[in-house]
Amino acid sequence: MKKDTQLLHAGRHPKDNYGIVNPPVYHASTVTFPTVDALYQADKNPTEGIFYGRMGTPTSRAFEEAVATLEGGDKAIAVQSGLAGITGAMLAFVKGGDHILVADSVYFPTKKFCNEFLSNFGVEVTYYDPMIADGIKSLIKDNTRLIFTEAPGSLTFEVQDIPAIAKAAHERDVLVMIDNTWSAGYYFNAFEHGCDVSIQAATKYIGGHSDIMMGTITLREEHYKMVKTKLNVLGYCAGPDDCYLAQRGLRSLPARLARHEENGLKMAAWLKERPEVTKVLHPAFADCPGHDIWKRDFTGSSGLFSIVLDGKYSPKAVAAMLDGLELFPMGYSWGGYESLIVPFNPKGARNVTTWVEDGACLRIHAGQESIDDLLVDLNSGFERLNKP
Repeated sequence: MKKDTQLLHAGRHPKDNYGIVNPPVYHASTVTFPTVDALYQADKNPTEGIFYGRMGTPTSRAFEEAVATLEGGDKAIAVQSGLAGITGAMLAFVKGGDHILVADSVYFPTKKFCNEFLSNFGVEVTYYDPMIADGIKSLIKDNTRLIFTEAPGSLTFEVQDIPAIAKAAHERDVLVMIDNTWSAGYYFNAFEHGCDVSIQAATKYIGGHSDIMMGTITLREEHYKMVKTKLNVLGYCAGPDDCYLAQRGLRSLPARLARHEENGLKMAAWLKERPEVTKVLHPAFADCPGHDIWKRDFTGSSGLFSIVLDGKYSPKAVAAMLDGLELFPMGYSWGGYESLIVPFNPKGARNVTTWVEDGACLRIHAGQESIDDLLVDLNSGFERLNKP
């Protein structure tokens, strides 16, 4: 079946729920057992059965089954946030004395976790240029445990050559993880391109309505029990209501992403023609780093991209532009139905690469509003930007 059809049916088992279409919400901590033998049998394999609320309920299991279908993995684990997905996956695989490689363009809290947490436990972190491709061979050490990728990169949208990195990694028995949130696991199949673990902030496109906090870790069967067991020890788990909302969001994911993609492409093309804009950072555009890789490996684009303004505009002028926007509120996160915009400066977040642009950077999420209305609002913003 096509992916769109699979997503409508994955994780739903109406025959097990009196014919009800959607899996019900189980609010549960305690799970009881009728006999000592039943209790002991459940205790032998808590990662698979229903043993204790924190370890999984029929609600979370249904959602995880659907996410695994979306991502093309064997199993998925729901956790309390996207960052929890990143930190939990890393902690499950590394120990003191290990070395890991992390793309220089990753989501900044990922770097904070590496710098302020992993380093305290004796894990060595090396950042690498996201455009390194198979050149990453030179950075792999005997104690390298994993390579953490993100394609495209957070804020600046470099598209890494994941297959080349994965090939080099697997030749040395090194794991490859990816933050796959931008594609929602829909426009990029991480496992077909060599990744071992795919992580998403389901807060974003999977939820789709800016009302949940959720992360997912999708992986192969061989790694599932170990990772799930360690996450249980850490106390990681996702709330039942968020799992319910996330799996409801999954059903409409293809339709919503199509709208985000359409609006994002039209908006980026319009912005590219604006004299105030010196650069559009969108993987579907030829001048975005890694565009050819995006064309080869991805099946589409989401609604998130960035632009760089001409360096002649002062911070006050940029603030005037942004403060008056009606359809682009400023707020972190993205992936909901609404458009968003945030200013940012990549210079302070780089370790081994250099950001050379002088102009203000704006990250834009193209929501599902009418594109005509969105462009009118942006045009008014540029008028304010250009006022003396």
